[in-house]
Amino acid sequence: MGTSAYFAVYAVEGIPEVIEGDDVAELIGTAIDASDLVPEAGDILVVTSKIVSKAEGRSVLADDRETAITAETVRVVATRRHPGGVTRIVENRQGIVQAAAGVDSSNTPAGTVLLLPIDPDASARVIATALRSRFGVEVGVVVSDTLGRAWREGQTDAAIGSAGVRVLDDLRGGIDTFGQPLIVTQIAVADELAAAGDLIKGKASGVPVALVRGLSHYVTPSLQTPARALNRTGPGDMFRLGTDEALAEGFEKGRSEGFDQAFAEGFVAGRTAGLEEAHRSGRPAGSTASPGDGAPVS
Repeated sequence: MGTSAYFAVYAVEGIPEVIEGDDVAELIGTAIDASDLVPEAGDILVVTSKIVSKAEGRSVLADDRETAITAETVRVVATRRHPGGVTRIVENRQGIVQAAAGVDSSNTPAGTVLLLPIDPDASARVIATALRSRFGVEVGVVVSDTLGRAWREGQTDAAIGSAGVRVLDDLRGGIDTFGQPLIVTQIAVADELAAAGDLIKGKASGVPVALVRGLSHYVTPSLQTPARALNRTGPGDMFRLGTDEALAEGFEKGRSEGFDQAFAEGFVAGRTAGLEEAHRSGRPAGSTASPGDGAPVS
């Protein structure tokens, strides 16, 4: 597939505060019409999921946050206690593994939290269909949300919905510049577009949409290009559980096969105590814990 020498990302300014029942595509189209931007074939709109959630009425009272997280959770991956409370890393209804099932209190009125769109890919298709009809050119849409990374500090935006955008650039079977075969290389195009858009939109600027230009080779006539295809769950998930959860599950299995229950419970309790001490002290947790002693071993 072709490449570009450069691309550009533009903020789509002038979108008002979104409320339940708003037409997101209409708001985006009106903002574009009022700007210096003239949509071109191959443009890609990166849309923050929050405005989609607001328009779809996915707001609940903040008092119900923990209940909402539980309701949106399909599978718990890891749970960690810390001075501020508890963080749950879970797989949610959309098939995304992230903190708190994507339930978020930022950029939403006080006293409320937002859930993710029920079907972000369907939401992206609705927006893309309307914008293609309005402007008479093929554009793509990526709906983005903020995700952490298990082995990296900080967060980045990733694609949770897509329409008309090739979400993966599959290079397997090709040859690199040294003539070596590419065996596993697949570029997560939709995630990279989401991250690029976030550099322009930001988290607190009141600009929920960015337009990416210069990457038209990733835009497809078909709108059936789901970002859900990027989720790696089920048999392909090599890290199905957090460390403590995996240990507990393993010991539970071992106990059923005759292993010592006190050893299992002591090991997990000791490791948990070590993690909590690490949170308090700011030092790394010990790599193991002595069975039953409740303290990390350096």
